[in-house]
Amino acid sequence: MWKKFLKKSGWTDIIVSLIFIIFGIMLISRPEAIVSVISILLGAIFIVMGVLKIIDYYSSGKQDNYLIAVATVMILIGIIVMFCADIILSVFRILIAIWIIYSGIMNLQTAIVWKDYKSRLWLITLLLAIVTIIVGVYILVNTGAILQTIGVAILIYGLVDIIESFIFIKKVDNYLD
Repeated sequence: MWKKFLKKSGWTDIIVSLIFIIFGIMLISRPEAIVSVISILLGAIFIVMGVLKIIDYYSSGKQDNYLIAVATVMILIGIIVMFCADIILSVFRILIAIWIIYSGIMNLQTAIVWKDYKSRLWLITLLLAIVTIIVGVYILVNTGAILQTIGVAILIYGLVDIIESFIFIKKVDNYLD
């Protein structure tokens, strides 16, 4: 049972890493377009949600006042997001960095487990985890990093995470039989 769960978890990590790789390649090749598209999509989502809240306000018999306040805030957030791509980029950069650092810390934990099982691959997992954390910290602290650099870092993270996931899936067979 655990073996199936752990293998499924490893394959899920690979899929997420592939998404990061694709996103990294897109950031490298067309960074400004990606930021613009993300800003427009997020802004439109907030505006649509706000409009739906306004419709809900007028269609409900009670006319809850909080719905109008929520709708107004959502529409304002949508407009700000659409026209402030730099803010979106900063928030997105921070979220990506936090995710990468978290992943690196989890991989450090995996390296410790592999060391306890006397696996020879624990050192490779440890080094890859350290590289992952360094990449995450670089993205977090370097506010002036050009989008292509962030794309390269995301691409490297995805590749490192895929390697670690394959190691994990391979080792699950060896240690849980």
